[in-house]
Amino acid sequence: MQSWSQPPVKLLLVFLVLYFRYSDSEIIFEERFEDGWQDRWVVSDWKRSEGKAGFFKHTAGKWSGDPDDKGIQTYKDAKHFSISAKIPEFSNKNRTLVVQYSIKFEQDIECGGGYIKLHSGYVNQKKYGGDNPYSLMFGPDICGSQKKKLHVIVSYHGQNYPIKKDIQCETDKLTHFYTFILRPDATYTVLVDNREREFGSLYTDWDILPPQKIKGDSRKPADWDDREYIDDPNDVKPARYDSIPAEIPDPKAKEPDDWDEDEDGLWKPPKIPNPAYKGPWKRKKIKNPNYKGKWKTPWIDNPEFEDDPDLYVLNPIKYIGIEVWQVKAGSVFDNILICDDPEYARQVVEDIWGKNKEAEKEAYEEAEKVRRAREEKEAERTKEKSDKRNGSRRRPKKHDPDDYFDDYHDEL
Repeated sequence: MQSWSQPPVKLLLVFLVLYFRYSDSEIIFEERFEDGWQDRWVVSDWKRSEGKAGFFKHTAGKWSGDPDDKGIQTYKDAKHFSISAKIPEFSNKNRTLVVQYSIKFEQDIECGGGYIKLHSGYVNQKKYGGDNPYSLMFGPDICGSQKKKLHVIVSYHGQNYPIKKDIQCETDKLTHFYTFILRPDATYTVLVDNREREFGSLYTDWDILPPQKIKGDSRKPADWDDREYIDDPNDVKPARYDSIPAEIPDPKAKEPDDWDEDEDGLWKPPKIPNPAYKGPWKRKKIKNPNYKGKWKTPWIDNPEFEDDPDLYVLNPIKYIGIEVWQVKAGSVFDNILICDDPEYARQVVEDIWGKNKEAEKEAYEEAEKVRRAREEKEAERTKEKSDKRNGSRRRPKKHDPDDYFDDYHDEL
């Protein structure tokens, strides 16, 4: 008789693999905006007294791969949106930092941000806004067709430093995951939907510290030999080389039958190039044993560079916030994650985006069909109304047979 008290072997193995894979990792903050999310987040009143503050709606949006997977969506056009959550204080010293979230621009945003911020100092959450200093700002910023930037701005000693590379963000109306990974060796990776978009180092891709290397003296040293080939000093010009003529009489030429020496003078065959003539003698070229390569200005150590082994360390993080301004509202923020395990973050993307992306795309295409049909119908109704108005203004003129006679007499 089979006992059902023991778990299947395969299931047990999967559990053990996951346990050992993630047992040493730490999930510092994870927000799926499920039940109770309002208890963790505080909507700011920043700009509200001026009538410039928008709101957030708890929704999956107009089209979604999973209608039960809700985020928070910006609401009201041409507004500032500010919301924050307090998180357990943590430091990324001696460990990898992973910051990840998803965003869906359902609207034609025209101009506005879709980024998140990590804050280190105290934040009065009811007054949280654009004036609050941050330690990291990460995410898309779109304005028109020219600006489609993915921000990565880090704070160092109280000053903000944007990444020098131009990283492009997604601009369609579907959900995309953005991931920033910062390692203790100061290298970083930016991923979009689990695909690497950029990789590099804080030392080279931000102007935080002076460069480690600078160009030295550009003048070529007098003893620098950059001739790859030289004349062979042992090559000797053959005897009688200079006596070989460049041209010789054409041996195939014949004196014309009508040639008259008395009148035309002594006939001489025309000249042709001498196949034995090799041109002015030149020594053969050989490899230059003293060749040092083409001269390039050398890179030297920068005397102003002073390394900081904690360059990658952010001030201890205490809050996470969304603080953006948008011309057109409608962006859905969701699936916020702060942890120290890139593999766990990758799996989250696969479990949510990987599973739902096709269904979301189908839902979007269906919504677009409905929208286009509605717009076409509205356009037809507008045209019909316009035609009726124009028809009522132009009353048809009754035909008078005498008009023809009038025209006839006028022509006479």
